[in-house]
Amino acid sequence: MIIEIRATGKAIPSTRLSNDDLAKTLDTNDEWITSHTGIKARHIADEATACSDLALEAARQALALVITQEGTPEQTIEDAALTVDLIILGTATPDYHGCPSTACIVQDKLGARNAFAMDISAGCTGFIYGIETAAALLAYTPSRKRALVIGSEILSRFTDWHDRKSCVLFGDGAGAVLLEKTFEPQDGSPTKRGILQTILGADGSGAEHIIIRRGGSRSAFKTGDFIDVPPVLEMNGQAVYNFAVKSITETIEKLLAAENITIDAVQWIVPHQANRRILTAAGKRLGIPEERFFLNLDEYANTSAASIPIALDELNRGGKLQKGDIIMIIGFGGGLTSGGSLIVW
Repeated sequence: MIIEIRATGKAIPSTRLSNDDLAKTLDTNDEWITSHTGIKARHIADEATACSDLALEAARQALALVITQEGTPEQTIEDAALTVDLIILGTATPDYHGCPSTACIVQDKLGARNAFAMDISAGCTGFIYGIETAAALLAYTPSRKRALVIGSEILSRFTDWHDRKSCVLFGDGAGAVLLEKTFEPQDGSPTKRGILQTILGADGSGAEHIIIRRGGSRSAFKTGDFIDVPPVLEMNGQAVYNFAVKSITETIEKLLAAENITIDAVQWIVPHQANRRILTAAGKRLGIPEERFFLNLDEYANTSAASIPIALDELNRGGKLQKGDIIMIIGFGGGLTSGGSLIVW
């Protein structure tokens, strides 16, 4: 049995906010932001767009690609949605607090009536947590065949746009993949396919390092409260940097050791797109040149759980992935959480 990525999709808001645009209202400039983060721009959703809207578009793109691949133009996206058995959505910025889950909203709008749906809250590692959860659920029940795994974020609604240290980092977007359970090929093609290994981790002692403090049961809003600043994402940059570099290097080493391969066998490392300095430091520790990492944070900034599936869609649709390529996805984020997967495309 194999769990493969069959298709990808993404949704990017049309409004582009460049570093120069930010410099008009903040004491910063393009040179400083670029040199410290590698980010040149980010995309911002309009007020009418919610997390589920971006997630829905990314999911529809993935299903449309499957229809094209299967050569069934008579099939509609609604038809393809009926073949989905589960939907898992990673997000830190859901449509609603607690319930309903954003995944359920997507399930309804997509018309995936045969699918169950749930959200995963693992910060920027949410997509990798979702991949492993979906793979396990597909493997567990013989009748389940397909899963949509989505990462979607509207971080702009939880960003303090007066804090120049943090607001330059974040953007909005969504990415999705369609996972499918298949079986060992009989035609002599490589038997190692799909998801080979996944490693997940958590360190709750660092929970305060990336946090949206207000609004939960720990710090609920009360009648009469004066809200001068809405709930915003707070981050201890140095602590996150140290955790990220350590978790990336350790996860890469563990994944390679688990499959008994070297980094030379991996065509692309697709990391969570947070900060170029983090990835450069991790690469130096492991002796991996920066060009082995696929980076697009210059255009999209940090889109949290959406960053890896957005990058996978760009690689896939850009013709940079060939069947049989080994890729590695690596994430780290709030929780603190970490994770990575080795995947044969």
